[in-house]
Amino acid sequence: MEATDYYSVMKIHALICTRGRDLSLTTKKLVSYLSRCKIEVKLIVGSESIFAGYSQAFKKLNADPDDIIIMCHDDIDILLRDDYFIQLLMDELADPKTGFIGPAGAKLLASRGIWWDQEQWVRGNCRGLAYHGDEFGPACDATYYGKYGPAVVLDGVFLAAKARTLDTIGLEKPDYLIGEWDFYDIHYTHSAKLAGFVNKVSPIILLHNSKGELVGRNSWHVNREQFVTKYKTQFPII
Repeated sequence: MEATDYYSVMKIHALICTRGRDLSLTTKKLVSYLSRCKIEVKLIVGSESIFAGYSQAFKKLNADPDDIIIMCHDDIDILLRDDYFIQLLMDELADPKTGFIGPAGAKLLASRGIWWDQEQWVRGNCRGLAYHGDEFGPACDATYYGKYGPAVVLDGVFLAAKARTLDTIGLEKPDYLIGEWDFYDIHYTHSAKLAGFVNKVSPIILLHNSKGELVGRNSWHVNREQFVTKYKTQFPII
């Protein structure tokens, strides 16, 4: 299918959780980029959790099964040309067996439940590439995790999937997780894997303003422990 024909048969929607209505320059730039790509953008402001924000916004879309849904952070800059980005989404999600795609993740999740676990990284079990910093240029950090390809879990900085995948797994917060804002990405992508979909790390090149520091993020550690407890008989997840 040609990119110019895409919009006549399906849509792309972007769901973005943001802290307030006073948008940062990065968020404004992201919204402008997505809008230029003819992607319908829904900013989710003031949600009690990321699970509730995504699930409620998705339900209101009444999306067709083949529509593409993006769920991403508000502090990213997508570094692909508009038409390349659209074609990439179409190509990477063309196979109905594909679940989520994203720029980084792991093809094996070890018992600690951390997809970028250093030991697994050294063994070649991580995938993807991401830039980190305030502006794209010599001063930003390029983090290469590993070659692109199938993955069991993906990082939540950017996730995209067909609406049918989200309908299958559900986006509501599961009972086993305690925190409202963390480990949603591992839960979603692992749920897609359990449902028979194949997740993929794809060449979605972006700049992330945050370096993903977890200092003081007790919720992330608690949810990670809950995930590991629930699925400990499955580890390593491959």
